[in-house]
Amino acid sequence: MEVENTSSSLPVKPNFQPLKAHEISSGQVQFRKVPVPPHRYTPLKKAWMEIYTPIYDQMKIDIRMNLKGRKVELKTRPDTPDISNLQKCADFVHAFMLGFDVCDAVSLLRLDELYVESFEIKDVKTLRGDHLSRAIGRLSGKGGKTKFAIENSTRTRIVIADTKIHILGSFANIKIARDSLCSLILGSPAGKVYSKLRAVTARLAERF
Repeated sequence: MEVENTSSSLPVKPNFQPLKAHEISSGQVQFRKVPVPPHRYTPLKKAWMEIYTPIYDQMKIDIRMNLKGRKVELKTRPDTPDISNLQKCADFVHAFMLGFDVCDAVSLLRLDELYVESFEIKDVKTLRGDHLSRAIGRLSGKGGKTKFAIENSTRTRIVIADTKIHILGSFANIKIARDSLCSLILGSPAGKVYSKLRAVTARLAERF
C-alpha cells in the first residue's frame, strides 16, 4: 500500500510585507510631546539640527518645536516604517532634555536594548547640607574622575544634575553603575568602589 505524498498538497505559506505605521494605527496619526526644561532651552537651540536630522531623515518622524508650549512635538508620517520609531524618538529627545549629549542619546534610536534610569540621592540616603554636597562631590570625583571611571567600566553614560542621577545604558550595565553610585552615596571610599567595579567588570568580560 503506497502512502500518498502529502507534502506537495500542503498550501504555500503566504509572504506578507511588514505593516506600515499608519496601517498599525488604523490610519490615525500618533503623537508624542516632550517638555523642554528652562535650562535645556538654549542647548536645544544649538543642537536642533543634530536632533532634527536623524529623527526626520532616518526614523521618518515629523518633529517641531512648539515655542508657546515649550514642548518638542513628534508625530508619525504615512511613510514611517515602524510605529515604535515614534517612542524611540521621544526617548531620544527626553534623554537630551535630561542632560545627555546628542552623540550619546542618539544611540537610543539605533539600539533596542538601551534604557535611561533616573533616581535621586534621597532615594538612597537622606542627606542634607554639607553631607549632601560631599556625596555629590564623591559621585563626580576630582575633575569628574570617579564618574568617568564608572562610565568607562560599565559602558554607560551618567548625568549628575543637582541631586538627580540619570544613567543611560543596557539593563545589566545600569545595575552595575547604579550599585557603584549608591555605594559612593552611602559613604564608601572611591578606591573601594573602583576595586569592586574591576571585579564585577572582569566577571562580565568572562561571561561574554
